[in-house]
Amino acid sequence: MALPLLLAAFTIGRPVPLAGPTLPAAFDADIAASLARELTRDYPDRAPGSPGSLGAAQWFEKQMALYGFETTTDAFAAHVPGQGRVQLRNLVAVAPGPSQSAIVFLAHRDNTGESGGANDNASGTAALIELARAYAPITGTSGARARPAHTLVFVSTDGGAYGAIGAARFAERSPYGAETISVVSLDGIAGLGGPRLLIAGDTRRSPTPALVRTAAVRLLEQTGDEPARPGLFDQLVDLGFPLTFGEQGPFVARGIPAVTIATGPQQPLAPFAEDTLDVERLAETGRAAQNLLGSLDGGLELSSGTASYVYLGRRLVRGWAIELALIAGVVPFAIGAVDLFARLRRRRIPLGDAARSLRRRLGFWAYGALLLFLGGLAGIFPNAEARPLPPNVPAATDPPTIGVVLLAIAFLAGWLVSRERLLPRRPARPGEELAGFSVALLGLGVLALLVIATNPFALVFLLPSLYAWLWLPQARTTPARVALLLLGFAAPALMLSAFADRYALGYGAVWYLLSLVGVGYVPWLTFGLVLGWCAIAGQLSALAIGRYAPYAAGPGHALLGRFAPGRAPEADVEALEQ
Repeated sequence: MALPLLLAAFTIGRPVPLAGPTLPAAFDADIAASLARELTRDYPDRAPGSPGSLGAAQWFEKQMALYGFETTTDAFAAHVPGQGRVQLRNLVAVAPGPSQSAIVFLAHRDNTGESGGANDNASGTAALIELARAYAPITGTSGARARPAHTLVFVSTDGGAYGAIGAARFAERSPYGAETISVVSLDGIAGLGGPRLLIAGDTRRSPTPALVRTAAVRLLEQTGDEPARPGLFDQLVDLGFPLTFGEQGPFVARGIPAVTIATGPQQPLAPFAEDTLDVERLAETGRAAQNLLGSLDGGLELSSGTASYVYLGRRLVRGWAIELALIAGVVPFAIGAVDLFARLRRRRIPLGDAARSLRRRLGFWAYGALLLFLGGLAGIFPNAEARPLPPNVPAATDPPTIGVVLLAIAFLAGWLVSRERLLPRRPARPGEELAGFSVALLGLGVLALLVIATNPFALVFLLPSLYAWLWLPQARTTPARVALLLLGFAAPALMLSAFADRYALGYGAVWYLLSLVGVGYVPWLTFGLVLGWCAIAGQLSALAIGRYAPYAAGPGHALLGRFAPGRAPEADVEALEQ
């Protein structure tokens, strides 16, 4: 375990930013603020599918036409939470350059309609227009255009407030896909708080470090503050459970370096909360964005693709080293679990009944997954695209009461039927308890292997349970076992609590996570691994509190397994302890 940690320490790198632009920023904050106020005043409700959404799209086209840009429209239909299936529009303007490589700047122009969205995201839309103005046709008879070194693409997306639907569409359908070297999203850049950088992707990937560090340095130069970023723990959680509301997410997932520049807290605004426009902050972030564009356009080419790492500001730790350290953390648990299994086999203590007991619990949780699947078909989850659901939209966090009650009744009925065959008729013998522990710990080992095969970073959620529960067979008293059991539950509970606080979800965090499964953003394989952990935790809980009974293959309730002929169970246990 020490070697992988030492290796991770030696992989700490120092990302080098691109050089700054040769010309000073010409970003006019007064013009941008005027545009943001105009958009907010004329179209306060820009929710997808609303009349204001169409009006805002036409307004953007008009503003770009004033600078000589011709915009193309990508109209598409999508399911939006609380809105149904509506028409969305991405608007694209291009400033051609001699290089086919494209630099994309984008901002979503929609909002939820609960406030005027002056900051979120009229500020980003206005800044996008002001950035494009620098590449507008020069006044005169020649009609010459200030040509950048790369092709610059300015995109006004729709559905950004509902899980970056428009950005995901552009990332999937953009004709510049393979040629895009970087993407910068402007989202709420005139808030009252300091600057922030969003770098997480829809998968366990991160943008190239040079892009992140260049964006951070350009913001530092203009604001005087290092931009806020998720801490070490939050970044590990983001890699273990990829979830982001920023429009950089779908690009990073496709291997395109992308970052989002934002301001203020990461918690979404409460419904009908005041959305304030800070002109001074708009000026700072706008100039930083223009300087970032200059750095990307005039500097050396960024390294292509994306990678996994933890960004610590001026330093970063490579993702492969973190994965190696996490995988190495499973090895001591695996040795202990296999050793217990081998000792039981040598003493001929059968494991069949314990395995059937765990299988029964797995069947119950599979039944629960089936109920959720049927509930999704019945409309209990929001009708939405496979994108992160916005936490501040009621359709994403407020489940239908009748549907939840019916689901709970069906779940409770399944639990009552399942537990009937698992109720102990008498206290389990020590050998039977050891068999139950061994099977559950082996199940945890298999689960860890599946997690490694799918996403090694997710071991950050599992390792505390592995190490706490490995000691359960050694505990002799019920209080000690309960303490170890709760310790294994503590880490997932703390992470769920941190997740709920991070996105202001409160007690609705569990339902929100289930909704992510229901809409297809979280794969069912991942959900299946969570249910497997729940089944194993159920068996260990029964063992810890003295309510465990092995499940016999034949008729009857909780028949006991057989021990080696001529040997008492207590003798087997004593031999194991020796």
